[in-house]
Amino acid sequence: MQLEQIELRRIALPYVTPFVTSGWCEEASHSLIVRLQAEGAEGWGEAPVGSGPWYNEETQASAWVMVREYLAPMLFACDLQRPEDVAACYAKVRGNRMAQAGFEFAAWDLFGHLTGRSLSQMLGGTRTQVEVGVSIGVQPDLDSLLRVVAGYVAAGYQRVKLKIKPGWDLAPTRAVRETWPNLRLQVDANSIYTLDDAEHLAHLDAFNLLLIEQPLAHDDIIDHAKLQRRLQTPICLDESIVSPDHARWAIELRACGVINIKPSRVGGLTAACRIHALCAEAGMPVWCGGMLETGIGRATNVALASLPNFSLPGDISASDRYFARDVVHNPFTLNPDSTLSVPTAPGSGVVVDTAFLDSITLERVTLTR
Repeated sequence: MQLEQIELRRIALPYVTPFVTSGWCEEASHSLIVRLQAEGAEGWGEAPVGSGPWYNEETQASAWVMVREYLAPMLFACDLQRPEDVAACYAKVRGNRMAQAGFEFAAWDLFGHLTGRSLSQMLGGTRTQVEVGVSIGVQPDLDSLLRVVAGYVAAGYQRVKLKIKPGWDLAPTRAVRETWPNLRLQVDANSIYTLDDAEHLAHLDAFNLLLIEQPLAHDDIIDHAKLQRRLQTPICLDESIVSPDHARWAIELRACGVINIKPSRVGGLTAACRIHALCAEAGMPVWCGGMLETGIGRATNVALASLPNFSLPGDISASDRYFARDVVHNPFTLNPDSTLSVPTAPGSGVVVDTAFLDSITLERVTLTR
């Protein structure tokens, strides 16, 4: 199959509240949105890049050049027989995985519409609902944090993740644990600590956490292996796992007890499914992280999280956690049991609100063969 048209957009969609981590703050989604058209069908994908190179090296500005000048022309030249062919098409591209993922997600959606199969079915999903939690950014003070957590617990979230950093780690974690003794709780450092902080981080063992996410450098596996031996709480690797090979290295070195699979971070669903299989074979649980995506990307994450080894709640909260209005007509809503329902319609299952998407589009390019 040859693609007939590729539409690219860069958007700005404000979050309901700024999202503050240990190293940066995001006030809006700056994703790139991809639409592929072929054989009378279309597929939508999202590359959830940030405004700056803080989570990884990609930004909206750099990815916008990459998708227009390199990735779109390469995809036009490919004969796509299945969605996995997108990954093969981009095999010689170094880095730029989120930009690549936007096209691959759109291809999966396109093939789902052409074959009448849902994305979950295509991936081998086994669940109709997936457990989710909520990620809470760094707050101004403990009272503010407890108010925010209380609001999400009241809304039905049964798992909470706290962003931490030096000076905002033990006290907020203790405050939340003492207030909600049975809450499923985890923390995320976004690479702000070093191995010299091992003794300090070991104090987090007292709070019965599900995991400590990415405490050390974004590209490190070796020091995480050393740190894991000094902690009782499982380390979860996020930023360090950018390919199936990185997952294999982490497993072999025992650098973590859990892996967070973000399909956009690893270049798409093809690589994400390979990581899922590696972890399942090793007996290591995984969960699906989010990049604060719109409903387009959220649908991709939910479908992936329906695979059997996603045994911990994902960071793929309901749409209203992030946006006053989403870009899809059927936004995700939280079920009473802290789950999201897996779409069953062909492709990703979401219906894009093109009129609203037009209103938040900063720039749009349509390419044809």
